[in-house]
Amino acid sequence: MIPFTDEELISPVKNTIEKVRPSLALDGGDIQFLAVKNGTVYVQLQGACVGCGSAGNTLKYGVERQLRMDIHPELTVINVPHGMENQIDSM
Repeated sequence: MIPFTDEELISPVKNTIEKVRPSLALDGGDIQFLAVKNGTVYVQLQGACVGCGSAGNTLKYGVERQLRMDIHPELTVINVPHGMENQIDSM
């Protein structure tokens, strides 16, 4: 169980995303923070990351790994496809 509220996680999650953003930019990609719900971080990969075959690895071994090291080992990350931003509550 994650000992933080979703609201308490927002700032540290945003800081960690800013930390990994330069790595994504090296390959022409980007990432946008969307929300935290029940310990799950919702982001949207952008730029060259959209449709890239390595996007899943980027999320799992890049973004999620860094969030788990920086904040809490039970955090998970979900990439929200473009056009689905308003449906986070149903994911």
